[in-house]
Amino acid sequence: MASREKPEFSIADFLDQGRWWRNRGLVLLNIALIIPLMSSIVNGLDSSLVNGLQILPQWKEYFGNPQGKLLGIIGSAQFLGNLFGLPFSPFVSDLLGRRAALFIGGLIMLAGVAIQSASWNVGMLIGARLTIGLGLALCSNAAPLLLIELAYPAHRGKITSIYNSCWYFGSIVSAWVCYGAYEHAGNSQWSWRIPTIVQAFLPIIQVVSIWFVPESPRWLVSKGLEGRAAQILAKYHANNGDERDPLVVFEMAQIRHAIRLEERVNESTTYLSLFRTPGNRKRMMLIMAIAVFSQWSGNGLVSYYIDLVLEGVGITDTQQKAAINGGLQIFNFFIAIGASFLIDWLGRRPLFLISNSGMLAAFSVWTITTALYNTRNNVAAAKATIPLIFIFYLFYDIAYTPLIVTYSLEILPFKIRAKGFAVMNITIMATVAFNQFVNPWALEAIGWWYYLVYCGWLVFELVFVLWFIVETKGSFICPLRHVLSPYLTYDS
Repeated sequence: MASREKPEFSIADFLDQGRWWRNRGLVLLNIALIIPLMSSIVNGLDSSLVNGLQILPQWKEYFGNPQGKLLGIIGSAQFLGNLFGLPFSPFVSDLLGRRAALFIGGLIMLAGVAIQSASWNVGMLIGARLTIGLGLALCSNAAPLLLIELAYPAHRGKITSIYNSCWYFGSIVSAWVCYGAYEHAGNSQWSWRIPTIVQAFLPIIQVVSIWFVPESPRWLVSKGLEGRAAQILAKYHANNGDERDPLVVFEMAQIRHAIRLEERVNESTTYLSLFRTPGNRKRMMLIMAIAVFSQWSGNGLVSYYIDLVLEGVGITDTQQKAAINGGLQIFNFFIAIGASFLIDWLGRRPLFLISNSGMLAAFSVWTITTALYNTRNNVAAAKATIPLIFIFYLFYDIAYTPLIVTYSLEILPFKIRAKGFAVMNITIMATVAFNQFVNPWALEAIGWWYYLVYCGWLVFELVFVLWFIVETKGSFICPLRHVLSPYLTYDS
């Protein structure tokens, strides 16, 4: 008689299949998750703030009209602070807990915002930006961990996509606060001080309310506090609040297994493991490439130096520049949110191909219109530049906003996932910091000719994506080995 295999249970067998808003625990949980979700909004607001402040005449006058290298240092200071804090942030999250890391990061950011809003010279402003970046490093590490480890299993993918896309919501706030401050404060110092003060609003909410958010069950188990972890899962994941609920028992078993596996992995895995085998080297090549592409596709020109871009096509009116910046951020937010629902329908590789092809086409025409205005004073070409910027960002947001985190995690096996993801974040911060410094300097030195550099780079990006990017759709359902084996060399 043929032996029968015992059926294996998965977490899907224990999930609540009803409407989540009818489950009191899930309603309370999702409300609580808004607090760590704010970290992405704060990141977008702060990252875009200097971009909006550059448009304001009083900010430029007060700080001596910074240009070239000095403007690059001001723009990159936050990212340098973030880069400095990244290596230490995982230790704070693991040692003190996700909530404590968010609390400490929020306090550091508030200190930086206080210094920034009271700045009376460029040196003080740069110091404030470095401090804010350091606080953001702690929050940006702890918030996604708390979201993923606390969220209901069926909601984790959506919450991750929403977290990444909320960066643009912060950018919207930054752009329109700068616009409103200029409208009402005119040419006083408050036209730029008000936006910097507003930046403190969300960190204050986080610092005050983070202790009302439940701690990560995974972190609690790692510290031997299994009873508290089970209570949290029972209260927020199990509709009946019973610690013996099958879902709670299954999740606790999963957490224990993952922690034991990680302990064994950490004993035998170092950062050198990321590059030790051919398969891992190819994985890291893909991850570091898309990290660089996410910042070096020409988007950095508008995301951080829209004032210089618009000045380059003859748009000098402060109100008009602020309105264009605000409208662009709203546009980006909705495109990014919409694209996050396409990743499982179209797949990853098609989205990257569409994104890079569209960016190359739009940026090439954008370069031509900017050149026509600068060389022949063609006003019609200048007017065409604005819709081209929107079209460029439409294609950028299709892939590089929703996919960069998802794709990286999908191609990394568990054994090197944490370290590989850390390298991706460090690559992004280093790329942004370099980009922030070089862009204003290059635009001042060679003007629209600098756009040709990005055109050539976008050609390289498209060739790379076409040749190397592999499809990972369904890799959490079917074995990742079968999805990637035609492209990557696997090792035992």
